[in-house]
Amino acid sequence: MITTELVLMLRKRRVWLCWALLCLLPTVVAILLATTRLAPPPGRGGAFLSAVLSDGQLFPAAALALVLPVFLPITVAIVSGDAIAGEASAGTLRYLLVRPVGRLKLLTAKLVSVAAFTLLAVLLVTVTSYVVGVLAFGFGPDAELGGGGITSLSGATLTPLQLAGRTAGTVGYLALCMLTLGAVGIFFSTLTDSPLAAALGVLAVVVTSAALQPLDAAEAVRTFLPTQHWLAWIDLFRDPPLLDAVSTGVEVQLGWILVAFGAAWANFTTKDVTS
Repeated sequence: MITTELVLMLRKRRVWLCWALLCLLPTVVAILLATTRLAPPPGRGGAFLSAVLSDGQLFPAAALALVLPVFLPITVAIVSGDAIAGEASAGTLRYLLVRPVGRLKLLTAKLVSVAAFTLLAVLLVTVTSYVVGVLAFGFGPDAELGGGGITSLSGATLTPLQLAGRTAGTVGYLALCMLTLGAVGIFFSTLTDSPLAAALGVLAVVVTSAALQPLDAAEAVRTFLPTQHWLAWIDLFRDPPLLDAVSTGVEVQLGWILVAFGAAWANFTTKDVTS
């Protein structure tokens, strides 16, 4: 069942279109920066953008910061919102359940499929932006002198291997954050036969969470907001890396995934499927 869902995901044009658009944005930004050589000053613009002109190896981190606030959540909302609602709107959900496939197994397969989409989305952005960044900005002056070091946010020098390890950690962390939205999308997808309505439900959660973050009145619940810890991965690029915020973020995201998937299972198992 899981293999079938993964194959079906890879056959959908909208999935490839989402990946292409995610990779296109950092590419356009890299071209503009390389052409104008006008990077935002430190503290302004996206994270790491002020440093990419001197070292293209940092562009994957800048690219992830670019797609994180809007584009990545939208693509995850589209794919996860289609998980169950898409089957219902196409009239295939009832036939899926006629086969000896339990509803929990179907939901699990859908969640794994969404997880694969989110991981591949983040990974493709990272790989594409690394290639584009190195081609546009080079490896930095230290690499040209044979040192090969990359300056961390703390001012210390990271080796290319250390940078690769921290980038890999960022990929995993952001994939987990987006899987939270995927689980929420699957829940909304069990509530409606409209994939668009389910996707809008996910985006409503994102917007609400982002709107509550800066409010003093929301201080009691701020830690539990799904978007609160999205930027914790930046601490991985310090030396030594600061893991407290990342650890808290992992716990919060796992909590959201369990609650959202549990709610989806509770609703789907009692739902009268007629389409």
